Amino acid sequence: MGRTKEFEVKDLSLAEKGRLRIQWAAQEMRVLELIRQRFQRERPLQGMRLSACLHVTAETANLASALAAGGAELVLCASNPLSTQDDVAASLVAHEEIPVYALRGEDQDTYYGHIRAALAHRPQITVDDGADLVSTLHQEGGELLEGVMGGSEETTTGVIRLRAMAQQGVLRYPILAVNDAQTKHLFDNRYGTGQSTLDGLMRATNVLLAGKILVICGYGWVGRGIASRARGLGAQVVVTEVDPLRALEALMEGYRVASSGEAAAEGDIFITATGDVHVLDQPHFEVMKDGAILANSGHFDVEINLPALRRMAVEVRRVRDSVEQYILKDGRRLAVLAEGRLVNLAAAEGHPAAVMDMSFANQALGIEWLTRHASQLERRVYPVPPEIDKGVARLKLESLGIMIDQLTPEQEKYLRSWEGGT
Repeated sequence: MGRTKEFEVKDLSLAEKGRLRIQWAAQEMRVLELIRQRFQRERPLQGMRLSACLHVTAETANLASALAAGGAELVLCASNPLSTQDDVAASLVAHEEIPVYALRGEDQDTYYGHIRAALAHRPQITVDDGADLVSTLHQEGGELLEGVMGGSEETTTGVIRLRAMAQQGVLRYPILAVNDAQTKHLFDNRYGTGQSTLDGLMRATNVLLAGKILVICGYGWVGRGIASRARGLGAQVVVTEVDPLRALEALMEGYRVASSGEAAAEGDIFITATGDVHVLDQPHFEVMKDGAILANSGHFDVEINLPALRRMAVEVRRVRDSVEQYILKDGRRLAVLAEGRLVNLAAAEGHPAAVMDMSFANQALGIEWLTRHASQLERRVYPVPPEIDKGVARLKLESLGIMIDQLTPEQEKYLRSWEGGT
């Protein structure tokens, strides 16, 4: 599994453009900058080999810079074939001297070839977004697994996969579930994905959302964020769910709740956000309106059953960047955005930097924590320690010039006691 190239990016001449993009994002990532400055002084990751499989964006570049400042020897590859910003990848190679293996639009063979190139770094810590790096390492790594002390995971889909590995007894090292930090999923998943999903939808289509019936499949934190922002833009939001508690919550938030079969015949726009397979399937396609738009905001391109849709189509044509129109036998036209991949990254730029600031602060501090504690951990998925989570929130508030109250000694004593009553 040895590397044959030191990096693979589209064009190093894009590096200066990428540097400007990275600097622009850095202005909104004040917490990560504070961590980078401390890392540069203390070098807590000195000599640690890290292999990271992440979306290669300007925000990720600032995380990479912070880890390198802490002394990490980092190799980066893409976690999605359509999310790479080629100018950012070039800048990381040219200006940070970080090996990057990422090309926007790379095919599946190239994608996994890049993952293997990152693993050839013989990592001590893996940093993943979707668990493709970890699963490839477990399936093919052999002796490479022996040197890994721990890893971190950035996304809901990846955490689900890794918990399944742990439950089946095949996970070979401890994983820190960065996704489950409150300063990640409460903000990144809800506010970041909520905004960036609609950004991708509107960039790809230029459709007016006001008055449209917009169906959101899944009402987790991502679905909540999309629903809130879609309603703010005037859409009539319909939620489909399999979890009765989430469905009830959506109803009490004022959204219409329906089965996917019922919603399929009514929706103008569909957005999947479940992390599951074939959420929109042939029975749904058969009753959808002419002109319906289908987008996915889950990590993998499996939520919309594209093979089934292709079988139903008599013609598939690209009508705009990131828009493929499937023309069915009866003349109906269904539009799929970004090949069914993450629409916010494939058709736009992903989360705003200000929210990724907290997610990547958790990543950086979580990796530092792993280097200190991995030898004491079991082979399972761990939550981010509360002191890291709350520390990130505190730093974020301070970076925004916001101060909050602290409990007085009397209040702390009262909360620890039981004697007081009415």
